[in-house]
Parts: sequence; C-alpha cells; structure tokens
Amino acid sequence: GRDLICIQSLDGMLMLFEQESFAFGRFLPGFLLPGPLAYSSRTDSFITVSSCQQVESYKYQVLAFATDADERQETEQQKLSSGKRLVVDWVLNIGEQALDICVVSFHHGVSSVFVLGERNFFCLKDNGQIRFMKKLDYSPSCFIPYCSVQEGTINTLIGTHSKMLNVYQDVTLKWATQLPHIPVSVKVANFQDLKGVIVTLSDDGHLQCSYLGTDPSLFQAPKVDSREINYEEMNAEMKELQKIIREATKTQDILPESEKQRDLTVTAEVSPDLDAESQATDSEVKAETVPSVSVKITIQSRVAVQKPSLAVCVQAPLAVTCDQFSFEDLEPDSSETVVLSVFLKGNCSPSELEGNCMVSYNIPTGIPRVAQCSFSLPLRLVCLPAQPSKAAAHKLTIDTNKPPVTFLTIFPDFVDASEGDQANALGFQFLTGSKTTLLASKTSQRYRIQSEQLEDLWLIAKELTRRLEEHFKKQNCKDFACTFSGSIPLQEYFELIDRHFELRLNTERFRELLSERAVQFRAIERRLLSRFKDRTPAPLQHLDTLLEGTFREVIALADAAEENQANLFQAFAKLKSATHLVIMLISLWQKLSTDQVAILEATFLPLAEDTQELGWEEAVDAAVSYLLRTCLSKSSKEQALTLSSQLCMPKDTSRLKKNITLFCDRLAKGGRLALSADSATQPAAGVPGGCATIPESELEERAAVPGSMAAFARHSHVTKQRSKP
Repeated sequence: GRDLICIQSLDGMLMLFEQESFAFGRFLPGFLLPGPLAYSSRTDSFITVSSCQQVESYKYQVLAFATDADERQETEQQKLSSGKRLVVDWVLNIGEQALDICVVSFHHGVSSVFVLGERNFFCLKDNGQIRFMKKLDYSPSCFIPYCSVQEGTINTLIGTHSKMLNVYQDVTLKWATQLPHIPVSVKVANFQDLKGVIVTLSDDGHLQCSYLGTDPSLFQAPKVDSREINYEEMNAEMKELQKIIREATKTQDILPESEKQRDLTVTAEVSPDLDAESQATDSEVKAETVPSVSVKITIQSRVAVQKPSLAVCVQAPLAVTCDQFSFEDLEPDSSETVVLSVFLKGNCSPSELEGNCMVSYNIPTGIPRVAQCSFSLPLRLVCLPAQPSKAAAHKLTIDTNKPPVTFLTIFPDFVDASEGDQANALGFQFLTGSKTTLLASKTSQRYRIQSEQLEDLWLIAKELTRRLEEHFKKQNCKDFACTFSGSIPLQEYFELIDRHFELRLNTERFRELLSERAVQFRAIERRLLSRFKDRTPAPLQHLDTLLEGTFREVIALADAAEENQANLFQAFAKLKSATHLVIMLISLWQKLSTDQVAILEATFLPLAEDTQELGWEEAVDAAVSYLLRTCLSKSSKEQALTLSSQLCMPKDTSRLKKNITLFCDRLAKGGRLALSADSATQPAAGVPGGCATIPESELEERAAVPGSMAAFARHSHVTKQRSKP
C-alpha cells in the first residue's frame, strides 16, 4: 500500500522515496551522463543504459545495502568499511546510445525488456540475454510495446523523425502510417467504447489521438418495395442505352471530347526588340555586351485548375533568367502572366534558336494534365551586323525559283536603311567571335553563305530560308522552293565528328588517371596513418612528399578533366549545328517531304545531351545502320542482317563515317526514307544534283579511283587503301 519513487539526478545519483520520506541515495559506478531508466517488478531491479553504451541492471536489495551516497567524498578505506560495494546484476553492450527503455509483461507472454537505440531495436530477457533485435533504416524518436493478439508475440509502435509511425510484430513490419508531426512520445489507450487509440505528443506540445483504420459505415440500404417488372419499359430503356453506345463508338477521334477545347492554354510572346538593359548574368561570352530578349508567357485557364507549375526550357548554351514558376489554384476564366529574359550564357553558338514552355496541373477530378507551347528567338540574340568578308574557307550556294529579294526586305534588322536596295552583301558577327557573310546574286536566283567555320553556316542558312518562305507566303506565292545542287561537305563534317570523339576518348583517359591517382593517394594516407599511430617513432621515408605530389597530380587532373568537359560541350554544340546544316542540305538536295525530314532528324539528332554512357557516335551509327538495312537496302540479304542490341562506345569513327557516306550515296541513287523496308525503291538511272556515286562493297572501294568521290564529298575518306588508276 505504499508508493515508492525513484529519481535519477544529473550527477548519477538514484534517490528513493517511500511516500514523501527520503529512504536512501546511491551513486551509479562509472557515471557520466544520465540515460533512460526503467523498473522491472519481476526481478525487482532498475535497468538503465550507461554512457559506456551498456544496458545495466541493479537489484533493489543491492542498492539498499550498498554504500550510502553521503559517504562518496570519504576515503577509500572508510567506503569499504561503511557498507557493501554497489555491483551490477548484469551488463549487455549494445554499442549505441539508447533513446528509451520499456519493461513489459503480458498475461500470455514472458517478461521482456525493450530498448530503443539510435539505429537498432532490442528485446531482452530478464537476465540480459537478447531475445531478438531489429536493425532500423531510419532515425527513431519514440516507441511503445503493447499486447499482441497472436500468442507469443509482442507488437511495438515506433515513431520516426520522418513523421512516420511503424507497427512491428516482433521484428516484422506489419503497418506504416503517416503522422502530421514528429512524435516525441507515443502511448496506446482506451477511451470509453473506442479501444486501441494511438496517443502521440509532438515536439511543440500538440497532443493527438488517432487510430488505424476507417470510419465504420453506418448506412443500411432500405428495403425495396417489391413490384412487378415492366418488360416494355425495360426494353425501351435498353434500346436507348444501346443507341447511346453506338453513337459513342462511331467517333474515331484519338483524343477525348474534352481535349478538343483545352482546359488550359499557354502562349509565349517574344519581344520584337532586345532588352534596353541586358538581363544576362554569369555569361561566359567574352563580348562587351551580351544582349537579352524578353519572353512574355501567359497561362489562360478555362476551368478551375490546381497548383499549376510552369517550366521554361531553352537549349544550352542559351539560358533564361528563371526557368521554374509555381502558381496558386486558378479559378475558371482566369490567367497568369510571367516575363523572363533569354540570353547566351555559354561561349559557343547555339544549334537552335527555340524554346519550350510546359505547364503541369491537375483538374478538379485529380487527373494530371500538361499543356505546352514553343517560341522562336531572334537572330540578333546571338549575332550582330558586321562588314562582309570576302575570304572564307567554307561556302555553300542555295538556289531558288524566284527572283532575288533585297536584303533590306528580308533582313531589315541587319541592313542599314541608308544603303537602300543596293546592298547585296551582308555580314553577321557572332558573339563568340566568328563571322559569316551572306551574298545575293544580281543576275541569278542564288544566295551564297560563307564562313571560316562550317557550323556557323547553319543559323544563317536556316534564317535565310525561313525569311524567304515567309516573304513569298505574304505575296501568296505557293510554288516557291529552295534547292541545293552543290556537294555535301562531308569531309569537313567528319572533322567535327573526329574532334568530338577525340574529346570523349580524353574524358575516358582522365577518368582512368583520376581513379589511379585516387587509389595511390588513399594508399599513401593509410601508410602515413599507420606510421603516426605507431608508438615507436619511425622515419616517414618521404611519404609526406609523395602524398603532397600525388595531391597536386589529382588537382591537376581534375582541372584538366573539367577543361576537357567544357571543350566537349562546345564540340557537341558545333557538331549539332553542322548536323542541322547537313540535314537541311540533304533535304534541299533530294527535295524530301516533311515526314522524310523528320526521319532524317531522328536519325542524326537522337540525343539532346551527350554522355559517356550513350554518346552521339554510337546512337547515330545504329540509326544509320538500321536505315541502310531497311528502307535503303539493296537486296534481301542486307535486310536479313541483324544489328547489335547493345550500344557501346566505338574504338574509332571509321565505321560511322563509312555508313554516313553510304547513306548519302543510297539517297543519290534514288533511295527514299521510310519507316518500313517495303518503301525501299530501286536505284534510279540518273543521279540528281550532279553528284557522282561511290562504290559500296569492300572490293569496289579498294579498286575505285579517288576522283570518283570528288564531286560528292571533295575528298576520299571511306577507306585509306586505294590502288592507283
């Protein structure tokens, strides 16, 4: 009939009270910091976790007859003579600090001591032996064992710092649920008729009572009055439903009806003028001023949408001032508008002057939807007007079927109005430093584009064809067409491929060297550490000098790898621009349709970004090889050849260059691009565009005359061994 109270102080003293009277106090041996404390009535002992990360048990009788706490400051001789020494009943090393201890004993189970550690969960017997333990892959905050309905098992609730509550049956996870807060204490209680209520306390003092499961459904369907069935009404209703089903199955639309009128639309409007004050930040371009252009994006909602988010994407080296926007829920017939700026960040010309906007949102029914649009950027964003240059290493001529148009008409933003219609030469100075010149013939219907770099021809050629098409479209001229009758600059294109592939090989070499130097650095560190730990000093034998030298090598290799990565990025941007140019020239040369140009772009531009795991060379080689064995195949034997299912980095680019050359030759002989081999046509009798054919078999290649390739690709690069004519 008495209440016994045990209080643990911060200095390691256990004070025991009988009712309000102080009974005695004892200091725990080897005490440093207080740990969790629990009392086991079965063994009449106190169980705690010491600073040595050990579970210790002290019997009450040993505490009562041990040395009194007031005698702690006395001499050792007096301590030995004043009473018995405080000895521990049993000890278990758990190797970590404990968060809580709980002693449970249910009517159908044995007594157990549960200890919640920082990374493990222990269940001990009364004598300190481990009954079972569970390794936790999260950070626990509190726990409580409770009675299980299964014989011989104990259920445990464990709260985590990730706001989760896990239910275990011994070591098996039975259930996991989300909490609105981090629990610091959890209990299981019964309130009137509600049993098994989980009571949790948060770190900010909020108390929550909850339970697992759902609210019981108290609805009972009323009894239906029995009545006679009217078969005529049922037949009429069935016919009406069948009519509705037939009408619904007649529609052949791919998209549902609701998609015909979009719930949300996004539009992008590019400013016609550059920003008066440039918004470019952290640009690597070495020009004096880096211009920027504003883009106004409007989101128009027809219905209520939930938390729309806008993402704006432009291809590097272009960049935007802000690419992510989040909005609150939009009401029906409401809109949101954002304004951002686009500028050139990297020190190389982009391959495309386009951007994309994408809005992701949820409609009220919870279904996720996406709306997107694209926008085109002005050419003035990446280049400026300049004086035309006569000398150039790369030239190409584009023919048209209409009289030449003055540059003042199609390039008003690059031509000085004072020159009038007399300007037949136009210069473009790119921000990266290179220059391109555009010439218009006064007598023929031709335009010439020339530059020192092959990749710089692409943006000017694209802009020229686009503006010419828009000009004649405004004049209601429907038969305007551009053609190309020159030779495809494959040799110069292959030089860009080799440069890009060489930088990829350098990346692999830098990775291997960095790995070797890192292993060497760690080995030297281990040697030095063992020398420093040795009790008998030993000479370092220049290990410190070797460590410093290895460290400098690692830093130098890392800097070289970073510089190589920047060069690889620029090389890939140049390769994409040259690839766009080659695709445009092939399409103008062979007068390909829109679908065939799409196949060509998917073949030569399969990757938006270049990586070591999947690079441009192996992806394009696989795509070109597929076309050569399907729609561009010469015989059924080629169609029967199987392609490798694995894409890996090749040893060199000879196979790729050979396949690209063969691909162009098949097109020159009349082959047509299609997604099936049935569309392959027989070679035409004449070769369009005045391009000579090339041999395709290995024997023909070795016996061929080098001059047979001159009209097609300027230099021979299919094979290195050729016999003299």
